[in-house]
Amino acid sequence: MEGNNKPVVNLISRPEHMLKTVYTACRTCYSADYPINIYNSTDDEEKMLKLIERVVSSGHYSTIEHIQISFAISNVSRACTHQLVRHRHMSFSQKSQRYVKEKGQFDYIIPPTIDKNPDMKKKFEKFMEQISNQYQEFVEAGIPAEDARFVLPNAAASSMVVSMNLRELIHVANLRLCSRAQYEIRTLVKMMCEELAKVEPWLKPYLVPKCERLGFCDEDKSCGRMPKLGE
Repeated sequence: MEGNNKPVVNLISRPEHMLKTVYTACRTCYSADYPINIYNSTDDEEKMLKLIERVVSSGHYSTIEHIQISFAISNVSRACTHQLVRHRHMSFSQKSQRYVKEKGQFDYIIPPTIDKNPDMKKKFEKFMEQISNQYQEFVEAGIPAEDARFVLPNAAASSMVVSMNLRELIHVANLRLCSRAQYEIRTLVKMMCEELAKVEPWLKPYLVPKCERLGFCDEDKSCGRMPKLGE
């Protein structure tokens, strides 16, 4: 798989009744009825969506923290995973370079700016081969994998299981779907959102760049898609 640049993303876990659960949390805050009665009596999707939009738009985010989602992710660079693990309120289980020895040429990701330049791509691939050979030499000489890994680059591909609540996924989408986000994590998060939206299409309006939710751009530098705050 070396040189294959596309992430692999699969949704592996989510609550069975996400919409009803979020609605129940929202409605409970404004109802004298028992939550279980609200949950069991709810079947009007339009009614649920209207209340959720009103509550979430008001900043009452605890109502979407009851939903836990897990993804299986692979074929992303260490540079990308280093960005993802900076987010809070998420759980990560990542392929260990300490315990998993690379055998033969390790998988790696080529940035598009290099991939589309034949000369630079050839040099990049040659360098990855040199790194792989040096890594193998260290391992064969008895150097522990946890030390041999020090020569492995940010381009090395990795895999992980990532879990988060719905509030955090929306937050990550709002930040990382911005056109100014680094291309690989933007691609990864887009695929995560698309996987969830396939089974929960009502979430599409939330899984967007924050400028779409805000109606303006609050970044120091703007792509011009939305007006800057105050303009």
